[in-house]
Amino acid sequence: MNADVFVLEDLVSRKMLDAGHDKPAILAVLGFPVGHSASPAMHQPALDACGIDGRYIRLEVPVGRVAEALLGLRELGFVGANITVPHKFAALDACHQVDDEARLIGAVNTVKFVDGEVHGWNTDGLGFARAIREEFMVDLSGQRVMIIGAGGGAGQAVATQCARDGAARLVLVNRTLEKVEILASLLRRRFPATKFHCLALNDPQLEGVARQCQILVNTSSVGLRADDGSPVDANCFASHHLVYDTIYKPPLTSFLRQALLQQASVANGFSMLLHQGVLAFDIWYPGRAPLEIMRQGLRSVS
Repeated sequence: MNADVFVLEDLVSRKMLDAGHDKPAILAVLGFPVGHSASPAMHQPALDACGIDGRYIRLEVPVGRVAEALLGLRELGFVGANITVPHKFAALDACHQVDDEARLIGAVNTVKFVDGEVHGWNTDGLGFARAIREEFMVDLSGQRVMIIGAGGGAGQAVATQCARDGAARLVLVNRTLEKVEILASLLRRRFPATKFHCLALNDPQLEGVARQCQILVNTSSVGLRADDGSPVDANCFASHHLVYDTIYKPPLTSFLRQALLQQASVANGFSMLLHQGVLAFDIWYPGRAPLEIMRQGLRSVS
Protein backbone atom coordinates (compact mmCIF):
# COMPACT_ATOMS: atom_id res chain seq x y z
CA MET A 1 0.00 0.00 0.00
CA ASN A 2 1.22 3.48 -0.89
CA ALA A 3 2.42 5.15 2.34
CA ASP A 4 0.39 8.18 1.26
CA VAL A 5 -2.83 6.16 1.36
CA PHE A 6 -4.60 5.09 4.53
CA VAL A 7 -7.14 2.28 4.95
CA LEU A 8 -10.06 1.69 7.32
CA GLU A 9 -7.88 -0.23 9.75
CA ASP A 10 -5.83 2.93 10.29
CA LEU A 11 -8.88 4.60 11.85
CA VAL A 12 -8.63 2.39 14.93
CA SER A 13 -6.84 5.14 16.84
CA ARG A 14 -5.25 8.55 16.56
CA LYS A 15 -1.94 6.99 17.56
CA MET A 16 -1.98 4.77 14.49
CA LEU A 17 -3.30 7.42 12.11
CA ASP A 18 -0.91 10.18 13.13
CA ALA A 19 2.23 8.16 13.87
CA GLY A 20 5.29 9.90 12.43
CA HIS A 21 3.44 13.13 11.63
CA ASP A 22 3.65 16.52 13.30
CA LYS A 23 0.05 17.44 12.53
CA PRO A 24 -3.18 15.49 13.14
CA ALA A 25 -5.24 14.27 10.19
CA ILE A 26 -8.44 16.35 10.10
CA LEU A 27 -9.64 16.12 6.48
CA ALA A 28 -9.69 13.24 4.00
CA VAL A 29 -10.71 12.17 0.53
CA LEU A 30 -12.54 8.82 0.38
CA GLY A 31 -12.37 6.75 -2.79
CA PHE A 32 -11.56 3.34 -4.27
CA PRO A 33 -8.91 3.53 -5.52
CA VAL A 34 -7.77 6.88 -4.16
CA GLY A 35 -3.98 6.93 -4.54
CA HIS A 36 -4.21 9.04 -7.70
CA SER A 37 -6.25 11.84 -6.08
CA ALA A 38 -4.77 15.33 -6.45
CA SER A 39 -6.97 16.72 -3.67
CA PRO A 40 -4.20 16.70 -1.00
CA ALA A 41 -2.06 18.91 -3.25
CA MET A 42 -4.87 21.47 -3.21
CA HIS A 43 -6.18 21.25 0.35
CA GLN A 44 -2.95 20.83 2.33
CA PRO A 45 -1.51 24.16 1.12
CA ALA A 46 -4.88 25.76 1.94
CA LEU A 47 -4.75 24.43 5.51
CA ASP A 48 -1.15 25.62 5.86
CA ALA A 49 -1.91 29.08 4.45
CA CYS A 50 -4.79 29.50 6.87
CA GLY A 51 -2.63 28.47 9.82
CA ILE A 52 -4.81 25.44 10.54
CA ASP A 53 -2.97 22.68 12.41
CA GLY A 54 -3.96 19.60 10.43
CA ARG A 55 -3.36 17.17 7.58
CA TYR A 56 -5.46 16.23 4.56
CA ILE A 57 -5.15 12.50 3.80
CA ARG A 58 -6.25 9.92 1.25
CA LEU A 59 -8.42 7.11 2.64
CA GLU A 60 -9.08 4.04 0.53
CA VAL A 61 -12.58 2.74 1.30
CA PRO A 62 -13.98 -0.45 -0.29
CA VAL A 63 -17.44 -0.32 -1.85
CA GLY A 64 -20.16 -0.73 0.75
CA ARG A 65 -18.15 0.66 3.68
CA VAL A 66 -18.59 4.43 3.30
CA ALA A 67 -20.88 4.78 6.32
CA GLU A 68 -18.36 2.86 8.43
CA ALA A 69 -15.54 5.12 7.23
CA LEU A 70 -17.47 8.30 7.99
CA LEU A 71 -18.29 7.00 11.46
CA GLY A 72 -14.60 6.35 12.05
CA LEU A 73 -13.62 9.83 10.92
CA ARG A 74 -16.29 11.39 13.10
CA GLU A 75 -15.14 9.44 16.15
CA LEU A 76 -11.57 10.63 15.59
CA GLY A 77 -12.66 14.27 15.49
CA PHE A 78 -12.23 14.99 11.77
CA VAL A 79 -13.65 18.24 10.42
CA GLY A 80 -14.93 16.72 7.19
CA ALA A 81 -14.12 14.84 4.00
CA ASN A 82 -14.38 14.78 0.23
CA ILE A 83 -16.09 11.82 -1.43
CA THR A 84 -14.98 10.61 -4.84
CA VAL A 85 -15.65 7.68 -7.18
CA PRO A 86 -17.33 5.27 -6.56
CA HIS A 87 -18.86 6.46 -3.29
CA LYS A 88 -20.83 9.63 -4.09
CA PHE A 89 -24.21 7.91 -4.24
CA ALA A 90 -23.64 5.80 -1.12
CA ALA A 91 -22.45 8.84 0.83
CA LEU A 92 -25.88 10.42 0.44
CA ASP A 93 -27.45 7.61 2.45
CA ALA A 94 -24.77 7.88 5.13
CA CYS A 95 -25.61 11.52 5.93
CA HIS A 96 -27.95 12.74 8.65
CA GLN A 97 -28.63 15.96 6.74
CA VAL A 98 -28.14 16.79 3.05
CA ASP A 99 -28.44 20.15 1.33
CA ASP A 100 -31.02 20.66 -1.42
CA GLU A 101 -28.48 20.56 -4.26
CA ALA A 102 -27.03 17.21 -3.20
CA ARG A 103 -30.53 15.80 -2.64
CA LEU A 104 -31.59 16.85 -6.13
CA ILE A 105 -28.45 15.38 -7.70
CA GLY A 106 -28.70 12.25 -5.57
CA ALA A 107 -25.01 12.30 -4.68
CA VAL A 108 -22.70 13.80 -2.05
CA ASN A 109 -19.08 14.80 -2.64
CA THR A 110 -18.40 16.82 0.53
CA VAL A 111 -19.25 16.10 4.16
CA LYS A 112 -18.79 18.03 7.38
CA PHE A 113 -19.19 16.66 10.89
CA VAL A 114 -21.56 18.92 12.82
CA ASP A 115 -22.54 18.19 16.44
CA GLY A 116 -22.01 14.47 16.00
CA GLU A 117 -23.90 14.32 12.71
CA VAL A 118 -22.75 13.87 9.11
CA HIS A 119 -23.94 16.72 6.87
CA GLY A 120 -23.58 16.40 3.09
CA TRP A 121 -23.20 18.74 0.12
CA ASN A 122 -22.40 18.45 -3.58
CA THR A 123 -20.01 21.06 -4.95
CA ASP A 124 -19.47 19.44 -8.36
CA GLY A 125 -22.24 21.32 -10.18
CA LEU A 126 -21.34 24.82 -9.09
CA GLY A 127 -17.66 23.94 -9.50
CA PHE A 128 -18.40 23.01 -13.12
CA ALA A 129 -20.29 26.25 -13.77
CA ARG A 130 -17.38 28.28 -12.41
CA ALA A 131 -14.96 26.25 -14.52
CA ILE A 132 -16.91 26.89 -17.73
CA ARG A 133 -16.99 30.61 -16.95
CA GLU A 134 -13.26 30.67 -16.25
CA GLU A 135 -12.24 28.59 -19.30
CA PHE A 136 -14.60 29.89 -21.97
CA MET A 137 -15.94 33.18 -20.54
CA VAL A 138 -19.57 32.08 -20.95
CA ASP A 139 -22.36 31.19 -18.56
CA LEU A 140 -24.57 28.12 -18.92
CA SER A 141 -27.75 30.16 -19.32
CA GLY A 142 -29.24 29.77 -22.78
CA GLN A 143 -26.66 27.21 -23.91
CA ARG A 144 -27.31 23.94 -25.75
CA VAL A 145 -25.25 21.38 -23.84
CA MET A 146 -24.47 17.71 -24.50
CA ILE A 147 -23.32 15.70 -21.47
CA ILE A 148 -21.65 12.37 -22.23
CA GLY A 149 -21.81 9.87 -19.36
CA ALA A 150 -24.69 11.75 -17.75
CA GLY A 151 -25.76 8.72 -15.71
CA GLY A 152 -22.83 8.93 -13.27
CA GLY A 153 -22.38 11.14 -10.22
CA ALA A 154 -20.45 13.89 -12.00
CA GLY A 155 -22.79 13.74 -14.98
CA GLN A 156 -25.87 14.15 -12.81
CA ALA A 157 -24.28 17.08 -10.99
CA VAL A 158 -23.35 18.80 -14.26
CA ALA A 159 -26.80 18.19 -15.76
CA THR A 160 -28.55 19.55 -12.67
CA GLN A 161 -26.37 22.66 -12.64
CA CYS A 162 -26.95 23.30 -16.34
CA ALA A 163 -30.73 23.09 -15.84
CA ARG A 164 -30.57 25.23 -12.69
CA ASP A 165 -28.58 27.90 -14.57
CA GLY A 166 -31.09 28.02 -17.41
CA ALA A 167 -29.54 25.99 -20.23
CA ALA A 168 -31.84 26.08 -23.25
CA ARG A 169 -31.34 22.41 -24.10
CA LEU A 170 -29.68 19.46 -22.40
CA VAL A 171 -28.75 16.34 -24.33
CA LEU A 172 -28.04 13.51 -21.87
CA VAL A 173 -25.94 10.72 -23.38
CA ASN A 174 -25.21 7.44 -21.64
CA ARG A 175 -24.53 3.77 -22.34
CA THR A 176 -27.58 2.86 -20.26
CA LEU A 177 -30.45 4.98 -21.54
CA GLU A 178 -32.74 4.23 -18.59
CA LYS A 179 -30.47 6.10 -16.16
CA VAL A 180 -30.59 9.36 -18.06
CA GLU A 181 -34.29 9.05 -18.84
CA ILE A 182 -34.98 8.94 -15.10
CA LEU A 183 -32.70 11.93 -14.57
CA ALA A 184 -34.36 13.88 -17.39
CA SER A 185 -37.80 13.18 -15.95
CA LEU A 186 -36.76 14.49 -12.54
CA LEU A 187 -35.09 17.61 -13.93
CA ARG A 188 -37.90 18.34 -16.40
CA ARG A 189 -40.37 18.66 -13.54
CA ARG A 190 -38.04 20.96 -11.61
CA PHE A 191 -36.79 23.04 -14.55
CA PRO A 192 -39.55 23.13 -17.23
CA ALA A 193 -37.85 25.91 -19.23
CA THR A 194 -35.03 23.56 -20.29
CA LYS A 195 -35.62 21.07 -23.11
CA PHE A 196 -34.24 17.56 -22.54
CA HIS A 197 -33.15 14.94 -25.04
CA CYS A 198 -31.80 11.49 -24.07
CA LEU A 199 -29.57 9.42 -26.34
CA ALA A 200 -27.67 6.15 -26.06
CA LEU A 201 -23.97 6.34 -26.97
CA ASN A 202 -24.55 4.19 -30.06
CA ASP A 203 -27.56 6.16 -31.32
CA PRO A 204 -27.09 7.11 -35.00
CA GLN A 205 -28.58 10.56 -34.23
CA LEU A 206 -25.69 11.40 -31.92
CA GLU A 207 -23.45 13.07 -34.48
CA GLY A 208 -26.15 15.37 -35.84
CA VAL A 209 -27.47 16.30 -32.40
CA ALA A 210 -23.94 17.03 -31.14
CA ARG A 211 -23.35 19.50 -33.96
CA GLN A 212 -26.48 21.40 -32.91
CA CYS A 213 -25.04 21.91 -29.43
CA GLN A 214 -22.67 24.63 -28.25
CA ILE A 215 -21.00 22.89 -25.31
CA LEU A 216 -19.90 19.23 -25.22
CA VAL A 217 -18.92 17.75 -21.86
CA ASN A 218 -17.41 14.36 -21.07
CA THR A 219 -18.33 13.25 -17.54
CA SER A 220 -17.66 9.55 -18.18
CA SER A 221 -14.50 7.74 -17.08
CA VAL A 222 -13.49 7.08 -20.69
CA GLY A 223 -10.13 8.80 -21.08
CA LEU A 224 -8.61 8.02 -17.70
CA ARG A 225 -6.39 5.33 -19.18
CA ALA A 226 -3.69 6.21 -21.68
CA ASP A 227 -5.07 3.77 -24.26
CA ASP A 228 -8.69 4.98 -24.02
CA GLY A 229 -10.28 6.37 -27.14
CA SER A 230 -12.85 9.15 -27.25
CA PRO A 231 -16.33 8.26 -25.89
CA VAL A 232 -17.85 9.77 -29.06
CA ASP A 233 -16.84 9.72 -32.71
CA ALA A 234 -14.64 12.45 -34.17
CA ASN A 235 -17.49 13.54 -36.46
CA CYS A 236 -19.41 14.83 -33.43
CA PHE A 237 -17.03 17.79 -33.08
CA ALA A 238 -17.16 21.12 -34.89
CA SER A 239 -15.20 24.37 -34.74
CA HIS A 240 -18.00 26.25 -32.92
CA HIS A 241 -17.92 23.84 -29.97
CA LEU A 242 -16.70 24.53 -26.44
CA VAL A 243 -15.47 21.11 -25.31
CA TYR A 244 -14.84 20.26 -21.65
CA ASP A 245 -13.54 16.98 -20.23
CA THR A 246 -14.04 16.52 -16.49
CA ILE A 247 -10.95 14.27 -16.53
CA TYR A 248 -7.76 16.15 -15.62
CA LYS A 249 -5.22 13.30 -15.82
CA PRO A 250 -4.14 12.91 -18.54
CA PRO A 251 -4.50 16.63 -19.32
CA LEU A 252 -5.23 15.99 -23.00
CA THR A 253 -7.59 13.04 -23.48
CA SER A 254 -8.53 11.54 -26.82
CA PHE A 255 -11.88 13.35 -26.45
CA LEU A 256 -10.08 16.71 -26.34
CA ARG A 257 -7.58 15.78 -29.05
CA GLN A 258 -10.41 14.88 -31.45
CA ALA A 259 -12.09 18.20 -30.67
CA LEU A 260 -8.87 20.13 -31.30
CA LEU A 261 -8.56 18.53 -34.73
CA GLN A 262 -11.84 20.26 -35.59
CA GLN A 263 -10.59 23.61 -34.21
CA ALA A 264 -12.92 23.50 -31.22
CA SER A 265 -12.05 25.31 -27.97
CA VAL A 266 -11.12 22.79 -25.25
CA ALA A 267 -10.38 22.56 -21.53
CA ASN A 268 -9.82 19.74 -19.06
CA GLY A 269 -11.14 19.06 -15.55
CA PHE A 270 -8.39 20.88 -13.68
CA SER A 271 -10.58 23.98 -13.26
CA MET A 272 -13.61 21.99 -12.10
CA LEU A 273 -11.47 20.11 -9.57
CA LEU A 274 -10.14 23.43 -8.30
CA HIS A 275 -13.48 25.20 -7.98
CA GLN A 276 -15.35 22.29 -6.40
CA GLY A 277 -12.43 22.07 -3.94
CA VAL A 278 -12.65 25.77 -3.10
CA LEU A 279 -16.37 25.37 -2.44
CA ALA A 280 -15.69 22.36 -0.21
CA PHE A 281 -13.04 24.23 1.78
CA ASP A 282 -15.53 27.05 2.29
CA ILE A 283 -17.97 24.53 3.77
CA TRP A 284 -15.37 23.38 6.29
CA TYR A 285 -13.93 26.84 6.95
CA PRO A 286 -16.40 29.51 5.73
CA GLY A 287 -14.85 32.39 3.85
CA ARG A 288 -11.27 31.18 4.21
CA ALA A 289 -10.54 29.24 1.00
CA PRO A 290 -7.35 30.65 -0.62
CA LEU A 291 -8.18 30.18 -4.30
CA GLU A 292 -4.81 31.03 -5.84
CA ILE A 293 -2.83 28.99 -3.31
CA MET A 294 -5.07 26.00 -4.05
CA ARG A 295 -4.58 26.58 -7.79
CA GLN A 296 -0.80 26.62 -7.35
CA GLY A 297 -0.95 23.44 -5.30
CA LEU A 298 -2.84 21.62 -8.04
CA ARG A 299 -0.46 22.89 -10.72
CA SER A 300 2.45 21.37 -8.80
CA VAL A 301 1.10 17.87 -9.47
CA SER A 302 -0.64 18.37 -12.84
